[in-house]
Amino acid sequence: MGGVRKLAAPFVAPGPCGVAIRDRLKHLTPQDEKVLRLVGEHQGRLASRDLKARCADGLKHSADTWASRKRDLTAQSSSRIAGAITKATHDQWALARRCQAAHIRNLEAGIGTLRHRMSLPIGAPGTKRAGGGYRSKGEWFRKSRRLAALEARHAAAVRDRQAGRVRVVRGGKRLLNIRHHLTQARLTEEQWRERWEAERWFIAADGESGKRFGNETIRVTPDGEVSIKLPAPLAHLANTRHGRYTLTSTVAFAHRGQEWADRIEANRAVAYRIHLDTDRRRWYLTASWQRPVVQTVPLEAARARGVVGVDTNADHFAAYHLDPHGNPIGEPRRFFYDLSGTATHRDAQIRHALTRLINWTKQAGVTAIAIEDLDFTTEKTREKHGRKTRFRQLISGIPTGKLKARLVSMAAEHGLSIVAVDPAYTSMWGAQHWQKPLATPHRRMSRHDAAGIAIGRRALGHQVRRRTAPPPHDRSDRAGHRTAQAPPGTQGCDGIRPPATDHAPGDVLPSRKRKRGPSASNTVRDAPSTHQWVQDPLMHTG
Repeated sequence: MGGVRKLAAPFVAPGPCGVAIRDRLKHLTPQDEKVLRLVGEHQGRLASRDLKARCADGLKHSADTWASRKRDLTAQSSSRIAGAITKATHDQWALARRCQAAHIRNLEAGIGTLRHRMSLPIGAPGTKRAGGGYRSKGEWFRKSRRLAALEARHAAAVRDRQAGRVRVVRGGKRLLNIRHHLTQARLTEEQWRERWEAERWFIAADGESGKRFGNETIRVTPDGEVSIKLPAPLAHLANTRHGRYTLTSTVAFAHRGQEWADRIEANRAVAYRIHLDTDRRRWYLTASWQRPVVQTVPLEAARARGVVGVDTNADHFAAYHLDPHGNPIGEPRRFFYDLSGTATHRDAQIRHALTRLINWTKQAGVTAIAIEDLDFTTEKTREKHGRKTRFRQLISGIPTGKLKARLVSMAAEHGLSIVAVDPAYTSMWGAQHWQKPLATPHRRMSRHDAAGIAIGRRALGHQVRRRTAPPPHDRSDRAGHRTAQAPPGTQGCDGIRPPATDHAPGDVLPSRKRKRGPSASNTVRDAPSTHQWVQDPLMHTG
């Protein structure tokens, strides 16, 4: 066990703090669509201009510059729209800073790996935790060029971060690059231009508690009527009082509709966003609000009824039900998904797999799901794995961050808790201690199923191995129970044992029995004293 790193303690993942629901704006008139496009274009230009000003301020930003930018926007829109634009600008700038820091850490990891491997002799073997020397002098030379390029990128990124300089593309960098590859994307220039403009529109408003129906800019009544406060240059397009435009379409939120209605009837804050799906030619309205911070259940309460251990893989979830003492119950379950294709298809596949997992967990009567606290940030670099392209693609294909966030959100709606555990050695130790013992002629155990058991036992606070060492002085229960799968005080551990599993599947046991009892002692001293000694009468001789 030398060299095994210290494992982090399991913890209950906090629940979601926000809610978002969406409905389609059906039966819009041409005038409605014209007004929405004009409002989106006008406010989108204001948002682009404000983002440019915020990026120019860099680290010199202050409350005074924020107020100055908001005053300039108010003259061309309204106070509330200006506040929504400036808040969205600051959120986008902060996100760019976090991405910049992550990029620097990724470059540092690659540089460290290259320097280590280049310092080793040519052909030196590697270890499980670090790669060895390069195979040839030619490869060493190419990696030296790669190292110089990464160091130059790292120096430039550090200079930008110290100066507060970020690079942000409104509409998305990926969509911008598609402009140069329209043939591969199967788009015409007009289609790309329409999508690009729609992504840069800004039709959103933050909620305000105490105002009518929780939002003054985009107001939705309990009957589903949607009205928009038009900016000053477009006030002549209003069809109702106070410079508002009411759409002919109404909305009715099927999901969480009652919760949304309770909020707006109490005049609590609800944020809205209107956007156009250019592929489907449909307009949508998204409503979102924050929830009060809910205290997570204690760890002991979460695992009181046992857990379902889940091992995350590139194409399926491997789940196993464990009781509070760490005993596997029933058969392993696998929930498959396909992460190929578009982002929408991948997201739907994950949702469907998680839905099946949650429903099975509820049927098992368990209130907690144990997952690994995965983070493959340092594992995806080409410098660490080199030619292992398929392995890097496999790691990159596992949806770690999105999976955890979506599972926590979906499980909270069903009253389930998520227990995150340290992922170290779960696959290796699970296969070592659980894969072979649980395999039978009618049950196939994979490494992923065994890893699910290891994850569940770690979440319950048990060791991964199946048994602890027997008492040192004898084989009875005088020093405590011999196994780690039963609580203290459980009787009958010397009774009939389950079928032996140390034989090949399909073979006949040496005793030709399905169960075997404890072997009798070979000595008189250790034989069980279950009989009472009675002296025979003396013989009469005559």
